[in-house]
Amino acid sequence: MDGSGSWSVARTASTYPAPSARPSACRVHTTTPGRLGELHPSALRNTVGHDADMPDPRDRDPDAEREPEREPEQETEQDAEQDELDELLTLGLDLGTRAAALLLEGLHVTREHIATKSTVTDMVTEMDQASERLIVDGIVAARPDDGIVGEEGTDRPGTSGVDWIIDPLDGTTNYVYAHPGFAVSIAAARTDADSGERQVVVGVVVDPVHAETYVAVRGRGATRNGVPIRCSTETDLGRALVGTGFSYDPARRRHQAEVVAHLMPHIRDIRRMGAAAVDLCGVACGRLDASYEQGLEPWDFAAGVLIASEAGAVVGNLDRAQPGRDFALAAAPALFDPLRLRLLDAGAQPLPGA
Repeated sequence: MDGSGSWSVARTASTYPAPSARPSACRVHTTTPGRLGELHPSALRNTVGHDADMPDPRDRDPDAEREPEREPEQETEQDAEQDELDELLTLGLDLGTRAAALLLEGLHVTREHIATKSTVTDMVTEMDQASERLIVDGIVAARPDDGIVGEEGTDRPGTSGVDWIIDPLDGTTNYVYAHPGFAVSIAAARTDADSGERQVVVGVVVDPVHAETYVAVRGRGATRNGVPIRCSTETDLGRALVGTGFSYDPARRRHQAEVVAHLMPHIRDIRRMGAAAVDLCGVACGRLDASYEQGLEPWDFAAGVLIASEAGAVVGNLDRAQPGRDFALAAAPALFDPLRLRLLDAGAQPLPGA
């Protein structure tokens, strides 16, 4: 997060010259004339094609020529870390794919239960909950000591040092209306051995409607359906297509709309997809030149931010620190600071108490 290929080595038969007739000067010497099979070493040294000064093969010390036995390779700490990353990626990819299939199967089924959370516009369905159960059960079965935090209420402490951050259905409103623009988002975080900082190391986002699976592993790049992806190379903010999202809180939504109105004259256009993970993956593959949003939760952006950064985008908040609840901005490298400054000028800082 998926992108590694396997090398195939074709063995080519070497072409050797056809054997020629034995040279007439070549002869075999024996210790007793007329008797075969009793070769003397001096006879080998004197036949055609052999150096007269060649040492007697029987004079070699077999122990001196024997290759020293190799010690069994010991797995290093770095090897163990990479092995764990592979394990986390495999698990996240499997569970993300299965959860996305579950959502797709239920997309056109009449909703039996739609509840609300923070506001009447903040919906949750039985499919959000079923997807989270699938993912949580899969993690617990494979790695029972890992911690898990999920949007729909899962809060399971762990002891392994690895924590999973999951959004089982990012873009619930789109899902309720069968509108494209929803995804499963799964991230795994652990403490970096060198810096001691907590870092997301694996990110998986599966967009089932478009049959797109985005994957990233820290330090290994990002892929979409197994093919490496890179962010936009746009350098002019005036030509930038920018994604954003809006809060469920009415006062904050009004403020965010005012920011967009201020920004619009300085960019190409705005796109509002309705799922932060999808927007961030759009930045990763160049479908968007930038994306920003205020008020996201960790499960909204954890996987997507890693995927965007591994695809070459610059990610951060309005102060150029790590993206977080206060603000998350991802952009092509040349656009990050121009857009950040425009957003500051538009008053995009979080409202007091927000």
